[in-house]
Parts: sequence; structure tokens; C-alpha cells
Amino acid sequence: MKFRCEREALAEALATAGRAATGRTGALPVLSGLRLELVGNQLSVTGTDLDLTIQLSIEVGGDGDGGVVLPARLAADIVRSLGTGKVDVVVEGDDVSISNGRSHFTVRPLSFDDYPKLASPVNSSVTLPAQQFGDALRQVVRAASTDEARPILTGVMMTAEGDGLRMVATDSYRLAVRDLVGQQVLAADQKVLVPGRALNELQRLVGGGDEVTMRLGDRDATFEVGTTRLTTRLIEGEFPNYRQLIPPSHPNTLTVEREPLLEAIRRVKILAKDATPVRLQMGGDTLRLTAITQDVGNASEELDAVYVGTELTVAFNPDYFAAGVEACIGDSITLSTLDALKPAVVRGVGIDDYLYLLMPVRVP
Repeated sequence: MKFRCEREALAEALATAGRAATGRTGALPVLSGLRLELVGNQLSVTGTDLDLTIQLSIEVGGDGDGGVVLPARLAADIVRSLGTGKVDVVVEGDDVSISNGRSHFTVRPLSFDDYPKLASPVNSSVTLPAQQFGDALRQVVRAASTDEARPILTGVMMTAEGDGLRMVATDSYRLAVRDLVGQQVLAADQKVLVPGRALNELQRLVGGGDEVTMRLGDRDATFEVGTTRLTTRLIEGEFPNYRQLIPPSHPNTLTVEREPLLEAIRRVKILAKDATPVRLQMGGDTLRLTAITQDVGNASEELDAVYVGTELTVAFNPDYFAAGVEACIGDSITLSTLDALKPAVVRGVGIDDYLYLLMPVRVP
């Protein structure tokens, strides 16, 4: 088995599939590798840790069909280090030769026979616009937990909602909800819980295509973008009742321009050390942001704003607050509150398909 390929294309394929290869100690050694299979001029590259699988194919100049498993990180580092131009890969016995110009590497492969056989995805599928789905992922996945001790919260719930698809994520400190109206992906009352880690990887892929094809099995979900296929095991369990967290009404509403607010948060949080919250003093036609850290200093900034309600000071984790403002679409956002201790809701002005709910931080 041997093939020739442009360095950039091969490096990108190895890096993409390599993000699914496991680096965990105690896992099967072969799972730290990438499975390369050549049929004609099509090279298939696969990485998996059994929970997440990324497989893609690229066009190469092939000479002799075959397969090999290469150490994922080592192969990616080698190809990335090479000069521009063609890379030659030759598999001979127990050695794999990787060369480019006057650079030459020899790598010992992993066991091809030990690499797990992967199941084929289900035949039934639905197609989503890549840009719309990518925007929804960007807005929602950020609110999913990364704490593996709470596996349910590391997922994004997808559920049928009205005539469309609703995506929900929470880490118990914040909640993101996005509706994709008109995208009937699931049956009525059907819910699936997709790992946030897998959807993070999918975000990287959706920019490369016009459509995303989604296939749902009993225990896994597959997403296809162009020639790349991502398969993930679904999370089993009951997602929290998020609806009860969203207040039915808010007597206090702040409207402020999105970009100036983001810039102000970034400046003020320089002084928000050791999880210090940022205070928002709301009243009249200004918003004042303040961060006070004992023995370090303080920072404050005022912005023009429109506020309707009773004067109020509320405090948030600055990173969580900035993430919600950044996720909104539009020139201005609204921050709706009940009081200093109840959840607040961030939305883009005039945008009804996305909300970001945030728990305040109690301050003296």
C-alpha cells in the first residue's frame, strides 16, 4: 500500500480524525491510532475512542489498496512538520515510510486487526442547513457542563418543539435554549441527549459544507458534512426540567448595545480575580459595571443604556455573562431580571429563537 497526497490535505485529515482518537491511559493501545484505508484513489482516515468516531475521506494518488493504523499524534506531528508539496506514504511490512522532499521518517504501525470494527449508521436521515445548525451549536454547546461527574449535564438535549427542533444545554449555572423553526428532525415527544464534546467537534466541521445530514440510531447519532462523518454514542438518562427555570415574566429590562458591552466586560474583568463577580448597577439611562478585588484593586465602566424597572444591582460570573452576550445575534441585547438573586435572561433584541439564562452571584 502506498499513496501520494498534498501535505496540507493529509495534515488536515489526520488532525480532524485525530481529535477522536483516545489519549486516555488504560484504553486499548490501538485506540491511540488512526486507521488509514486505501481503495483506489480514496483514502479513508478514522479515529475513535468508542464513544466518538470521526471518519473522512480524501482524494490521493493511490498505488495498491490496503490499510494501516498509525499512532495518531505522531503521524499528525510528522506530516505537519514537513515542507509544502507532496507527501509519500509507503507501507512495507512492519514499517511505514513518510517522506517529503529530503525529509524521511519511518514509523512502526499499530495492529490493524485489533482496530475495532465500526457499525454502519442507520439509513433514515434528515438534512439541516449547515450555517443555521452551526449557529445553533455555537450558541448552545457553550452552556453544557464539562464535569464528567455529572454526565447528563455534559450533553445537549435535542427535542421536537412545535414545528421545529429545540436544543438545550445547562451546567446548572446557566442555560441556553435555541429553536430551529421549521426543522422537523425528531418525532413528536422524541428526545435525544448528544454529548457536548461531540457537538464541539461538529462545530469545527459544519463550516466546510452547505448541509448537515443527521442519522439517529437507538444509541448513537451520526452527522455527515461533505465527506466527513462524525458518530457519537448518545447519553442515557433524563435531562433536567429546564422549563421551570425560565421565569414567566421580568419586571426589569435593560437594553444595551452588544459590542460595547462585551468590550466593557473584558476590560472590567481584568480586575475580577479569583472568581470575583462583575456587578451591574442598572438605573435610568446608564449601566455601570464594577469589579472589586480585595488587595488588588477595582475597575468600573459606564455605558449608555435604556432601563425599565426599579433600580437594581446584580452580579454575575464575568466569563459566563460574556459568553451569553457573545452568543446573541444582533446589535443590541436585553437583560431581563426579577431581582438580584433570581435567574436573568439574555436575548438579542427582536430575536425570539434564542435565550441564555444566567444565575446571579450573591454579593454583599
